[in-house]
Amino acid sequence: MTSLKRSLASDPYASNISSKVYVRTTKSGKVQKIVRELYLRQDIPCSSRLCSSCLATAPRDASGTLTPFVLSEKPAGTKAYPQGHYLVPDTNALLTALDLFEQTSAFYDVVVLQTVLEELKNRSLPLYNRLIGLTKSEEKRFYVFFNDFRLETYVVRDEGESINDRNDRAVRRAVKWYDEHLLQAVTSAGGKKNKVPAVVMLTDDKDNLKKAKRDGIEARSLNDYVSGLDNAERLLDMVAAADEKREIRNSKTTQNLFPEHYSVSKMQTGVKSGALHQGTFYMSPYNYLEATVSTRAFDKPLIIVGKENMNRAVDGDQVVIEILPKSQWKEPSTKIIEEETINKNENADAEDGEAVVTERERRALREEVKKVHSTVGEGRAQPTAKIVGIIKRMWRQYVGHVDESSMSQVDRQSRKQHTVFVLTMDKKIPKIRIKTRQAGEISGKRIVVAIDSWNADERYPTGHFIRSLGEVETKGAETEALLLEHDVQYRPFPKAVLDCLPVEGHEWIVPVSKEDPGWRDRRDLRGLEICSIDPIGCQDIDDALHARPLPNGNFEVGVHIADVSHFVKPNNAMDAEASIRGTTVYLVDKRIDMLPMLLGTDLCSLKPYVERYAFSAIWEITPDADIVKSEFTKSVIKSREAFSYEQAQLRIDDPTQQDDLTNAIRTLLMLSKKFKQKRMDAGALSLSSPEVRVETESETSDPIDIKTKKHLDTMSLVEEFMLLANISVAAKIYSAFPQIAMLRRHPSPPKTNFDDLSQQLKIKKGMELKVSSSKELADSLDQCVDPNEPFFNTLVRIMATRCMRPAEYFCSGTEAYSEFRHYGLASEIYTHFTSPIRRYADLVAHRQLAAAIEYETLDPAVRSKSKLELVCKNINVRHRNAQFAGRASIEYYVGQALKGKVVEEEGFVMKAFSNGFVVYVPKFGVESLIRLRDLVGDGEEEPESEFDAENFVLRTRGKRVLEVGLFDKVVVRISDVKEEFTGKRKVKFELVKVGGK
Repeated sequence: MTSLKRSLASDPYASNISSKVYVRTTKSGKVQKIVRELYLRQDIPCSSRLCSSCLATAPRDASGTLTPFVLSEKPAGTKAYPQGHYLVPDTNALLTALDLFEQTSAFYDVVVLQTVLEELKNRSLPLYNRLIGLTKSEEKRFYVFFNDFRLETYVVRDEGESINDRNDRAVRRAVKWYDEHLLQAVTSAGGKKNKVPAVVMLTDDKDNLKKAKRDGIEARSLNDYVSGLDNAERLLDMVAAADEKREIRNSKTTQNLFPEHYSVSKMQTGVKSGALHQGTFYMSPYNYLEATVSTRAFDKPLIIVGKENMNRAVDGDQVVIEILPKSQWKEPSTKIIEEETINKNENADAEDGEAVVTERERRALREEVKKVHSTVGEGRAQPTAKIVGIIKRMWRQYVGHVDESSMSQVDRQSRKQHTVFVLTMDKKIPKIRIKTRQAGEISGKRIVVAIDSWNADERYPTGHFIRSLGEVETKGAETEALLLEHDVQYRPFPKAVLDCLPVEGHEWIVPVSKEDPGWRDRRDLRGLEICSIDPIGCQDIDDALHARPLPNGNFEVGVHIADVSHFVKPNNAMDAEASIRGTTVYLVDKRIDMLPMLLGTDLCSLKPYVERYAFSAIWEITPDADIVKSEFTKSVIKSREAFSYEQAQLRIDDPTQQDDLTNAIRTLLMLSKKFKQKRMDAGALSLSSPEVRVETESETSDPIDIKTKKHLDTMSLVEEFMLLANISVAAKIYSAFPQIAMLRRHPSPPKTNFDDLSQQLKIKKGMELKVSSSKELADSLDQCVDPNEPFFNTLVRIMATRCMRPAEYFCSGTEAYSEFRHYGLASEIYTHFTSPIRRYADLVAHRQLAAAIEYETLDPAVRSKSKLELVCKNINVRHRNAQFAGRASIEYYVGQALKGKVVEEEGFVMKAFSNGFVVYVPKFGVESLIRLRDLVGDGEEEPESEFDAENFVLRTRGKRVLEVGLFDKVVVRISDVKEEFTGKRKVKFELVKVGGK
C-alpha cells in the first residue's frame, strides 16, 4: 500500500493535479492553512482479474513486475446475485460489523476504499489494524483501492458539506465507477453482460442507503444482505443491533432514564471555557455505583456517584464532566456494593432539574476542588461530578456468558430470536442486552459480544453476538477469553509475514566469509567469553554479557543484544505485524510471540555454541563502576553458555569454579552491586509487585504447584547491565535524533497519589512517608519496617507501586527534556533496547542506534515524528494489555491449582470497608475480598458492624465479634469458587482468625 502511494506521487504520467486545503489549530492556538497537491491519475487498477484493460495499464515496480490482482474472476454468487458480486463497505459497515467480514463462510472479494480505510483509522485504530490484517489475507481477497488518487473517483468536498457527507458521496462515486468500469471491461472483451459481477455497497447508514438507491447504485443494509446468505441464521446474530426504538422515540414521548448527552460543539465550548472538563472514566472495582474521572485540571480524580451521573459511560471511555455544586459533594464510599446483590432496577429515577451555575460560581468551585484535593485526611467530602457527554467510546469486544435467569422464558430448541442478557467477565462492564437465534446453543458457553448503542431510555447497552469460544471453564475457552479480554493479537502469522523469513529456515547461519554483505561493519567478537543468564526454560534469548580485565586495571564489559533489525526490515509485512502486536505476551502455559518462532527462538535468539548477529554496547568501567568510555557496534558473537539464574548463582557461589567464564560473571556481579548502589543513592525506587510462578505438567499444562519467585543476585546482575545499556543507548539516539528518539519515561506521580497510603501508615504504624522526590520516597520506604513482621515492608512497597503512574514510550520531540525523566529508575533519560525479540520499541531503538553510529541510513518510517507518535500510542496499550493478560493467566492457574483443595495461609489486610476487607496472601500472590456476609452461614443476616474510617478498623457485633484493621495479619482458608456473575473460577477466602498461625 505504501509503495503504491509513493509511486503515485512520483509518476511523471499523472494526468491531473488537485489541491486540497486543510485547516489545523496549533498548540499555541494559531490557525494554519495547509495546501497539499494530489496527483490524480487513471491507471490505478480495479484489481479484478476479469479486467484486461487494468492489467495492461497498471503501474509496475522498478523491476517491471505487476502487483498480482486480488479480486476473483469468479466471485461468489447468491440468490440475489447469481452472476457473482464484489462488496464495497462504507465506514459505518466496518465500524459496526468487522466481525462479519472476518468470517470464513462469507464476505470475500471486498473492495476497501482509501476513503473508508483512512476514516476507520481515525475512528478506531484496533479495527483499522484488523482490517489491514484482512487486506493481507490471500484467501479473503480484500483489495485497497486508492479512490482519492483516481481521477474518475476523486470527490471534492462541496461548500458547506460535512466531511461525513463528502466521504459517503466518495463511496457512492467509487461503487458507481466500479460497476460501469467492470461492465465496459467485460463486454469489450467479448463477455456477456449477465456475467458481469454485481458491485454491492454495504451500509447501515439509512441516508447513504437512500441516496445510493436514488442514484441507481446497488446497495444493501447488512441485515438485508446477510439474510440472503446460505448461513444467514448464524450470521444474522452478528449484525449490529439496529436502533429499532428510534422511530418509536420520535413518534411518542418516552421516559428517559439518563440525561441526554451534550452536543460535540457544546462540549468543546464548555471544555475550552473551563466550565466542563475532559477525562477518562474508570469504574470502581468494589462499588458498581461509584466511579472516578481523571482530568488534567486536577491532581486527584473526581468522583462520580450513581448510575444517572455516570450517564451511560463505560469503563475506559473518554468523557466530559461537569462539577456538581458543593452541596452535592460526598465522601468516597466505604462500602462494597456489587451489582449482582442489588435489584436490577436500582437507580433508575431521572433528576428533576438542573441548577444554573454562574461562571463566578464555577470558578469558585474549581478552586474549592483544588483546595480539598490539597488537604490530606479521611472523612472529608470530596468533589463530585456528572458526565454530560462522551468524547470517544472505547468499546471493544467483550467476553462473557448468557445470564441464565434471562433465559427463563426461552425455548432452548427454538430458532426464534430471543433477547437475553450477557454477563461480562469484567465486572466493570455493565450487562449487555443481545438478540440471538442461538440462545439454547450458547447457554453455558463463553461468548464474544460487542456493544452497538446505549440510548438514554435504556437501562443497559444493546449489543450483538459475535461468536462462541466453547464451554465455560474449559482451558481453551478460558485462555482465548483471557486474550480477547486484554485485546492480545493471537491469530497465526499470515503468509505475507512468513514470506519475509529467511528462505534457509532453521538452516540459516552467519556467513562463513567475512566478505559477505552480512559482515559489513560488524566486529568479530566470537572469541569473547560471552554467556546469557535468563529464567529457566527461556528460549527467546535477547541478551548476553561479557566482562574481561584490561591492562590498566579497568574492565571491559559488553551487553550483546539480538540483532533483530537485520531480519525485520522497515515497512515489510513482518514489521507491520510486529508493530501491531507491539510485544510478546507471556502466559503461564504459552507465549504469544511478537515475531515468528523461527526468528524469536532460533535465528535471532543468542543461543549458546552457535554464531549469531548481535548489536553490542561495550564500556570501559573502573573497579568503582565509573564509566570511562562507551561504544556501540554491530557484531557477531558466539555465546559460551546459556545459564538460568539458578545455575549462574550456583556457579558464582562454588569456590572450586575458577574458569574465565565464572570469574567474568563474578566481575559482572561485583560491578552490578556498585551500579545498583549508585542508583539507590540517586533516588531509584525498589518497588514490589506480586511475583509467583505456577509450575505446570509438561504435556497437559495442568498446574502442579505455586511458588513464590526467589530473588537471586544474578537477577540483579542482569537487570543492572540491561539498565546501563538502555540508558546509554537512550543518550546516544537522543544526541543523534533529538526530535524523533524512541524513549521511555516514568512521570513523577502527583504527591496526592500517596495521600491515602501516607495517612494509613501514619495512623496505623506511626510511620512517615515522604514523597517530595523519588529519593525521599525511597528512603522513607526503607524505614517502613516492622521488626515483628518481615513481610510488612514488601506489602508497603506493593501498595506504593499502585500509587505510581505507568511508564510510557514517547517520541522525544513531543515532550520537554525535563519530562524525559524515569522516576522509578532516577534516570534523566531512558529507552528500551535490550529485548527486540519481544518488544517493538526496542526494534525501533535498534534502527535509530544503527543510524546514529552511521551503520545505515534512517528509514523514513523511523524518521517521521507523527508516525512514531502512533507507534508509541499503540505499543503503550499493547504493553499494558500484555501485563494484565499475564496477571490474569496467573490468577486463572492459581484458581485451577486450588480446584478441589482447601488450604490455610497467612495474609494481610490491604483495604478495609464498612462491610468487608481485602486480604493479600503472599504465598500465592493473590488478593480477594472477604465480605461480612461471608462470615455467616446461608440464610443468616449479615453481622452488625461499625467502621472506624479514621483508624481503618472494622468491628462486628453479635454472634461473631470481630475487629480487623488495615495491615493486620490474618489466617484465611483458601478454596476455589466459580463466580456466578463473571463465570470465572477464582480463589475464595474465608477468615479463620485475626493474627498469625
